[in-house]
Amino acid sequence: MVDISVIVPVYNVEDLLPRCIESIMAQTKKNIEIILVNDGATDNSGAVCDDYAKKDERIRVIHKPNGGLTSARKAGAEVATGRYLGFVDSDDWIDEDMYKRMWESACKYNSDIVVCGLVFDYEDTSIPKRNEISDFEKEYYSRHDLEELFPVLINDGRFFGRKLQPARVTKLYRKELVDENMLLCKEEVTVGEDMQLTLPVLLEAKSMSVVKDFYPYHYWFNQKSMTGKFDPKYLDKIKIMDKRLKEISAEKGIFDFAPQLTNDFLGLAVIGLKNGVIRNTEGKESALAIIKTYCNDEMVVEALETHTMDKLPITIKVFLQLMKMKQYQICFWICKLFFKN
Repeated sequence: MVDISVIVPVYNVEDLLPRCIESIMAQTKKNIEIILVNDGATDNSGAVCDDYAKKDERIRVIHKPNGGLTSARKAGAEVATGRYLGFVDSDDWIDEDMYKRMWESACKYNSDIVVCGLVFDYEDTSIPKRNEISDFEKEYYSRHDLEELFPVLINDGRFFGRKLQPARVTKLYRKELVDENMLLCKEEVTVGEDMQLTLPVLLEAKSMSVVKDFYPYHYWFNQKSMTGKFDPKYLDKIKIMDKRLKEISAEKGIFDFAPQLTNDFLGLAVIGLKNGVIRNTEGKESALAIIKTYCNDEMVVEALETHTMDKLPITIKVFLQLMKMKQYQICFWICKLFFKN
């Protein structure tokens, strides 16, 4: 039996795809399978996948109509045969010892989920690399330990105070838990879709281990992603995400994450508003219209009234109060002067 199935959704990345595939092929952990899911790519990505499958018998290729990231990941998980499942995005790459060290942790602790960190790599080399990992202090968490984390797992009272970084690319999941919970992942969730899997898996996991101070996953930021335009549908997308995650929390009935999810949603809304000013290319009036949309949105208004974040810095407290008071002009200038990054 294969130890680890690595699932790679592929869509229009023919130039970057070889770097990704070759980094997985080079893993010092050899008993793996690599499942490349061509999600209806319109460039030569599908052909690149087929070429690599001829070079390495561990590679399997699925060709399917375009359905998005969640659809592609589901398709890969359905055919996976590994004891554990890992995920890599097709424009990223991994260090050669990533799955060896995560597998060793899984075996040592009989973990249902294994967590590591990632490093943000920028096409603009003048931007320093940045590491990120979930805010877990121990190497091993029993079921009791996990339950003690639940009250602060998604928000601990700080602005974006996530103990859990939900990215599935920094996790190994026991396959049975993925099989049970992948059906909860809806294709219409296109922002924060990783939390759809990581949250219910953690709710059911009997154990979790963490590979401390280990950042083998390279998350690629190109110039387009760094300087991209404001997404006018972003607010609608995070509202869909918030609704779905609260539904998952209620369906599981293990712990009520609704208040923490409201806090997380409000943080995302503030970031969306900020980007509506900073990345707006249509002038001040357009930016003010975006601010008004956010400040008057029913879900944002409710979150401003009901959030439970009690460890906010004074700057964020003031900004949230200005949003509640609908002080659009002041919000605009704060974003311009203080929220540049």
